[in-house]
Amino acid sequence: MDGDDMLLSPAGVDQLREALTSAGYTSGGIAERIGPQATNGLARNDYRAALRATEDRDRLGTLIRLFVCAQTESEPAVRAALAPLPLAEALAAGLVEPYGDGLRQGVDLEPYGDSWWVLSDVPATARPGQPLAPDHVLGIGGATTTLVGATVRRPVDTALDLGTGSGVQALHLTGHARSVTATDVSARSLRFAATTAALNGHHWELLRGDLVAPVAGRRFDLVVSNPPFVVGPGTTTHSYRDSGRVGDGVAAELAAAAPGLLTEGGTMQYLANWLHVTGEDWGERVAGWFAGTGLDAWVIQREVADPMAYVNLWLSDASEAADPQRAAAWLDWFDAQKVEAVGFGLVSLRRAGHDDPVVRVEDLRQQVPSPLGEQIAAWFDRQDWLRARGDAGLLTTRFRAADGLQLRQEATMGDDDWVVDRQVLAMSHGLRWTEEVDPLVLALVSGANGQVPLREQLAVLALAHDVPAEDLADVAGPIIGHLVERGFLEPVAG
Repeated sequence: MDGDDMLLSPAGVDQLREALTSAGYTSGGIAERIGPQATNGLARNDYRAALRATEDRDRLGTLIRLFVCAQTESEPAVRAALAPLPLAEALAAGLVEPYGDGLRQGVDLEPYGDSWWVLSDVPATARPGQPLAPDHVLGIGGATTTLVGATVRRPVDTALDLGTGSGVQALHLTGHARSVTATDVSARSLRFAATTAALNGHHWELLRGDLVAPVAGRRFDLVVSNPPFVVGPGTTTHSYRDSGRVGDGVAAELAAAAPGLLTEGGTMQYLANWLHVTGEDWGERVAGWFAGTGLDAWVIQREVADPMAYVNLWLSDASEAADPQRAAAWLDWFDAQKVEAVGFGLVSLRRAGHDDPVVRVEDLRQQVPSPLGEQIAAWFDRQDWLRARGDAGLLTTRFRAADGLQLRQEATMGDDDWVVDRQVLAMSHGLRWTEEVDPLVLALVSGANGQVPLREQLAVLALAHDVPAEDLADVAGPIIGHLVERGFLEPVAG
């Protein structure tokens, strides 16, 4: 499939864009039209204030009622709101559909950002109790925005969106990639993505196929993916959710495919779920996916759910919550595999061309900022810097403590005074790392003012603590490297 098959004709797309633009159907236009109280209500699916604010049913009001508040509106009002797009073409494309004595939305047409629109299937919240179709195309959800915020946004020549769905990730890639390729196993998804692209004035290479199959043999500077990552027995009922792989196999498969997808220096980022299996270290399981890939890897676990909550979440998401047999079969599979929890997070990989790739798998719940992309880019930059300097280069480098670095102490009251039990360095911003340190490391960080190289700092510390300077130099490399990787210490240029 070449991706030219859109919901509307090219002329129809241009007419729809003109209708939305002239009516002011944008995020800012809607907020201005209905006011802050109604806008806040929309975030909670409370449409009462928005409906009151649009009772006059002008063009913008009708579009808000139709596509935001999921109301049925009269044919004359919808015809006027969509003009110059002919109502006949809107009906044929499924943008709207007859319902009762009027018309209702047939797709979700969501204003996004300052000047974008995204087309997708109508969400479950707008059709309570109606199960989602197997080829349902998701719009903008929590996973979507997580990946959007975590993606490294540096300029690249070529970018790939694996499993594009309605095209949200590809839409963001157009801002910093010269060319964008997107794939999906679902023909329906590609129709939505093609329409989203055209409506926003873009053209992407759209290819149909499972995961990386459509781009076999090709390499890209940046690859992103919000894949069907839900873990389970491998049953496929919804293409947006189920990969057909058993367990967390889809995440492992993407890791294995990454070396062949990336150009030198290329980055791949994808969302994943992984199993926490009784008797196994989940971090070691996930780290094993990257063995032999030659890629730097940083895996961040953002959430953990118990099996019951996990199954209920995804059945409810597809309006399948009333299917107890489906839930029981899923939970039985978890029990058989000794799954005690499911983790959700982000995998970031980079082909840096090194024989000693860095692999970090970390649980960072409660401390992940948004957007995360700048933090990830900086982490990879620090890996490059550390490799280039080596332990010998660290000794000649001047360091300074990072802005916002804090010292937190825990102490117990003794017979005469407080006795310090623990000393913890903490970042007050970004990823909010914390690190317990001993007095020697604390003295090292405290003395890092950017004025003298590390070798001279170590000489002073050796004298103060009555230890050979050579001994300190031998252990300083790994310690300093860790503090630099975490961002506690920053090298001073020059």
